[in-house]
Amino acid sequence: MVACVIVNWNGWRDTIACLRTLKEQTAPLEVIVVDNGSTNDSVAQIKAFLAATPAGSVPITLVEHPENVGFGRGTNIGIRIAKERGAEFAWLLNNDTECPPDTLAKLLRVANEKPDTGIVGTVLYYHHDPSQVQAWSGGRISRWLGTSLHYTSPQPQVPGSYTTFASALVRMQVLDEIGMIYEGFFMYYEDSELCMRMEHTPWKIAVAADTKVLHKEGASTGEARNPFMEKTIAVSGMLFLRMHSPMFIVSLPLFLAIKLLNRARRGEWAAFRAVLRAVAEFQSTPMVPPPVRRRS
Repeated sequence: MVACVIVNWNGWRDTIACLRTLKEQTAPLEVIVVDNGSTNDSVAQIKAFLAATPAGSVPITLVEHPENVGFGRGTNIGIRIAKERGAEFAWLLNNDTECPPDTLAKLLRVANEKPDTGIVGTVLYYHHDPSQVQAWSGGRISRWLGTSLHYTSPQPQVPGSYTTFASALVRMQVLDEIGMIYEGFFMYYEDSELCMRMEHTPWKIAVAADTKVLHKEGASTGEARNPFMEKTIAVSGMLFLRMHSPMFIVSLPLFLAIKLLNRARRGEWAAFRAVLRAVAEFQSTPMVPPPVRRRS
């Protein structure tokens, strides 16, 4: 059984559009929507949509969480419910995506053909320009700098490869063995961090190359380079380096220097100040170690 886990925060319009496409999937699944403490009428709107829509073959559960606990914790809430219901796979999906009816079937085909596959990624296309690839499953992240390169064409799996959680089919056995999504991040880096842990196991990353998921990107955070986004990315990047850098004492100043110099060069002073605020927040953030269990 597959459970699709979606986190919603104030994005009910996108979430409902996503749910409409999930109800058309040809492969069986159930959907778990975790409302992450929305401050608008998201819960009421989603409930109204569910009440007005025939249940059909795709059951949808809405979980109302009282506060915004971030993407990782919100997703883990849904994954734990899926585990309790006996799901073999969790399809992690951003609420601002839309999926053709055969998307899940293609993901499952790859997972079943390759039993050592722990995560199956999809090919993401821009919602506003469906002819343009946004990400070919994911990309590669540097353990030294915390910077990532997004793939837009097929690439071999190498150390540092990751699959974006905008749309990824994750085998539950992987989470049982290496632990759940790291909850120390509020947002960003969750996917690359989990894939770094998976590198120490025999599990592999695969891509369902014939999928085409449309992604609006940034619907929950607003326009790119706003101060909230800058600060959040910087804090998460520093946390990632503290966990995975070969030499954190070297990586941290390099990471900050690159960010601050780029913002100064572009005259993005609000973003520059946001990175400085991130340093203070990082220094006051207690380290939450990710749960790790090795394969026996």
